[in-house]
Amino acid sequence: MVKKPYIKRLGKISAFQVWIVDGSYIRKNIYREFTNFGQHYRFKFIPKNEFWIDKSYGESEEKYYITHLLVENKLMALGKSYNIALERANKIEKRERRKSKLIKRLESIKWHKKEIILKKIRKVILKSHSSYIKIWIVNGKLVRSLFYIDFTEGGHDKVYPFIPKNEIWLDDAVSQKERKYILLHESHERFLMAKGLSYDRAHKSSSKIEHFCRAHSHCLYAKLKEEIKENNKMIKYEYSLLKKSKLANQF
Repeated sequence: MVKKPYIKRLGKISAFQVWIVDGSYIRKNIYREFTNFGQHYRFKFIPKNEFWIDKSYGESEEKYYITHLLVENKLMALGKSYNIALERANKIEKRERRKSKLIKRLESIKWHKKEIILKKIRKVILKSHSSYIKIWIVNGKLVRSLFYIDFTEGGHDKVYPFIPKNEIWLDDAVSQKERKYILLHESHERFLMAKGLSYDRAHKSSSKIEHFCRAHSHCLYAKLKEEIKENNKMIKYEYSLLKKSKLANQF
């Protein structure tokens, strides 16, 4: 029997009980695509009168998630599709995020002073993996507020244009224990996309490997080492092609 993943009750909002839940447990045992939060009409395993928010290890974002969930739940209860409800909820969530003085200031400089923004976003580089591919722990709250509101768990340069070339970003909201599974997913996905696969195919393959390793954790480190190695080899190869091209253009 699957246990209920509750950690603590945040309180009651309108007709809903808001719970902080163990997202890592949900992704391993209930549904591997559970993200930062959810409600019943998106995830049927969540009771109708509850909102679930994944425990965060980064800066607090619960107020934004609750705003989002209220809109998304209301529209889906009225029969609107998830995509329509998501679009509307994202719009309102973005509006709330942009009320922050810090976000207003960073929004005004994010394109013409991107290095300043990157210094704010990047927190720690994982040096044990660094070679050609750079892996950063980043401030997920800033990424969601400034660039992409649906940024969840991690991402890389082959999907997100705001991530610098040859970088993988891991959301600081994810626990250190779960981080390695997200890195496995993003590394595998990035390598497949670098080879030319579409995002949908690469994501599906990466989700399968991630789910397998969550169930068979003894396989994780070997798989992760292999994926990092493949990314480094691919980038090294791309650099060699670029170097040859530059040399050829000199003649």
